[in-house]
Amino acid sequence: MAGRDGAVIAARPPIRDADLDAIVVGSGPNGLAAAVTLARAGLAVRVIEREATVGGGARTLELTLPGFRHDRCSAVHPLGLASGFFRAFGLERRIGFAVPDLSYAHPLDGGRSGLAWRDLDRTVAGLGVDGAAYRRLMGPLARRADQVARCTGSSLVGVPRHPLTVLRFGFRALWQGGPGWDAGFAGDVAPAMVTGLAAHAILPLPSLGAAGGALALGAYAHARGWPIPIGGSQAITDAMVDDLVAHGGEVVTGHDVRSLAELPPVRAVLLDTSARALARLAADRLPERYLRTLDGVRIGNAVAKVDFALSEPVPWADPELRNAGTLHLGGTRAEIAAAENAVGRGRHPDAPYVLVSQPSRFDPSRAPEGRHVLWAYTHVPRGSGVDRAEAVIAQIERFAPGFRDTILAVSSGTAVDTELHNPNYLLGDIATGEPDLRQLVRRPVLSADPWRTPARGVYLASAAAAPGPGVHGLAGWYAARSALRHEFGLSWTPRLAPESV
Repeated sequence: MAGRDGAVIAARPPIRDADLDAIVVGSGPNGLAAAVTLARAGLAVRVIEREATVGGGARTLELTLPGFRHDRCSAVHPLGLASGFFRAFGLERRIGFAVPDLSYAHPLDGGRSGLAWRDLDRTVAGLGVDGAAYRRLMGPLARRADQVARCTGSSLVGVPRHPLTVLRFGFRALWQGGPGWDAGFAGDVAPAMVTGLAAHAILPLPSLGAAGGALALGAYAHARGWPIPIGGSQAITDAMVDDLVAHGGEVVTGHDVRSLAELPPVRAVLLDTSARALARLAADRLPERYLRTLDGVRIGNAVAKVDFALSEPVPWADPELRNAGTLHLGGTRAEIAAAENAVGRGRHPDAPYVLVSQPSRFDPSRAPEGRHVLWAYTHVPRGSGVDRAEAVIAQIERFAPGFRDTILAVSSGTAVDTELHNPNYLLGDIATGEPDLRQLVRRPVLSADPWRTPARGVYLASAAAAPGPGVHGLAGWYAARSALRHEFGLSWTPRLAPESV
């Protein structure tokens, strides 16, 4: 689904300003989740998007050569099957997913690999001496993956819905988030696998925030798996836009909102923006103390993205890696921690952690016949203007000798470019605010309803609000439900499932 500059995506004539009930600024997954929820409640909703195409971090574009379709940001979606919003929305009944049996893999030097199969028993069997320790770490959470998703997928303020699961999760986060994280492990494969998960957070290692992310991702890997949307991440966006339009809503593209004052009067405005953009857009409506809180949100470190068009699959030294939906490159636990901590100190490591996926292995529509796309990113200091393509290629070549010879074209973007593509990603921070423990609890404020701002009818519906980063739609869903209660007097949650179900 794409719109020309200034285009209106709607099934009927555009909604008149006087008839609008709510406006959503930003068409990322959270903004669209908010819009869908409001439209399903019978409200007249308009989404306003700065770019010519919708989707925010869930766009799929030809970035290298014609016919090679690359995901602009996220490519693999661990929360695509676990998110409470996507499950209520029935996403897996609306679009196709490829769910690899091998959720993620972690190559090490010498052709060795850690393989995280959806089947936990198979994973444990391949870890030898550390199989039992890995089972103790991940098994109880994988068996309760839905509870883990509910506990970590909302505001962390208040009484938890599953207190025993929270205790299990917290104990393991303390284990993997502190200096004793190697306790219980005898080899190097299992610890490296867990560290590869933790490094997703772009935080110092070890740390509680990174450990929490590792445990949640690991639980999903061994429960429903990490799905890859057929057609790319754009398929998720298109499914939500289609539902919004079917229920009377509309999307206006190519319009940059610079102040809430320029919007027509409505009862609710929901912002799929960064906390600092909220402060800028609503500066005259928010109290000084709240504005200081928003301005004090710490920006996290960043990503540099590299996309490849390939003549053939990546020639991994371990052929089993071709079956992995996601790969974590960087070597041992110590090597990855050193690389991530170097980024935290403002440096660009020579041997960086690299996150890799080859979606064309599971979705042939992503590249011309016989060809492939490869998605990769690495971490860099916030605001970096350094091109990391060569460092990424070298790290892939380390575990896939001959990789250079398969490259047909490269599209490389710096952290600065990341912000240019999406202003929510300030200085290249794709988490929209550093996701350490403090800023996950206070996101952006300490509240059981952090999506509702002190300004009447204004809500924060983005990854800058709880539960934080990830393609899950939850922040938008919760913001919309809060707006329905407080602005429209509706205490019930609209049904979101496809009508045909």
